[in-house]
Amino acid sequence: MEWVLISLALVCAILGVVGSLLPALPGTPLSYVGVWLFHFSDPYNKISWPAHIILALVVIISIVLDYIVPMIGTKKFGGSKYGVWGSTIGLIVGLFFGLPGIIIGPLIGAFIFELITQRNTGKAFKAALGSFIGFLVGTGIKTIIALIILGYLSIKTITFVTHLI
Repeated sequence: MEWVLISLALVCAILGVVGSLLPALPGTPLSYVGVWLFHFSDPYNKISWPAHIILALVVIISIVLDYIVPMIGTKKFGGSKYGVWGSTIGLIVGLFFGLPGIIIGPLIGAFIFELITQRNTGKAFKAALGSFIGFLVGTGIKTIIALIILGYLSIKTITFVTHLI
């Protein structure tokens, strides 16, 4: 049974990394589900409560920052909430065009939405750039956190396997 839980924990952590890049999956919360699955896998290899608390706080902070960072980037460059929405919609549409779409989609989406509201190409592009930079920073933060959780669970798995040998 422990191998099933460990496998599911690692799958959740891997999907958490993928989810930190794609808006369809809840990246860091999914990674944290992996932490809980691993916790219940083996009585000798439990994750400590301080580690649970720290990881939970980091995940909560990443969720909050995911909303705040793009807004800060947009505001710093003179944009509006429409630029943030445009960036998110651009990412979703960009998913259908592979990696270039994922990178360029948020910028184009933010630009179009800002252009609709600002009606000034220069200001709209500047605001779209701010929204895009905020989006990249937020995505980077989530990805780093998800990778840290994946690394942590990988180390715990190796420790579990060496304990069996």
